Amino acid sequence: MPRCLLLLALLAPCAAALAEVRLTPELLEVEVPTVDGPVVIGRNQDPDATIDPEFSLTSRRCPPFCIQPLIPAPGVTPVGELELIEFLRAGSGLLIDGRTLEYHLRETIPGALSIPYTEVAMRLDELGCSHAGAGWDCSAAREVVLFCNGAWCGQSPTAIRAMLREGYPAARIRYYRGGMQAWKSLGLTTVEGRL
Repeated sequence: MPRCLLLLALLAPCAAALAEVRLTPELLEVEVPTVDGPVVIGRNQDPDATIDPEFSLTSRRCPPFCIQPLIPAPGVTPVGELELIEFLRAGSGLLIDGRTLEYHLRETIPGALSIPYTEVAMRLDELGCSHAGAGWDCSAAREVVLFCNGAWCGQSPTAIRAMLREGYPAARIRYYRGGMQAWKSLGLTTVEGRL
């Protein structure tokens, strides 16, 4: 092994130990499985980083930008960033980006599947449901987490209510209310979305 590569291999653990912006005091980063291969989720280490201007507006007209409840429907479980990261790391459920496609393609949370809020009721087969006559059989529905642009974004709550109306079990739905606004304000890893 060339000397410079050996030196880099030896210094990498030291650099990780010196990182000051961590997920938790014990956890610097995590690797999560995605359809494009593993992605490392960590936080931006630049101490001069600022909030994305797209998410810096505080006073948007309501409707449509009304503050969403923490629990968008009875039986749905709210999650924060650490719970979402653990959900992704486990790889047993699906993370649903309920925003419109153009937002998803620009930037999303690693591992997110784009199912816009206007389409979710027609695409429940992608979440483990099957057609049953004129409706859906969701007895084999997957565990899902839905998110959109933040606490003032109604897209994923609208999607959740549509899923419930079609028979999706509330106990298998989690809601990340912070969405892209909170994710990005914490400097967490994002990726380009995919079709």
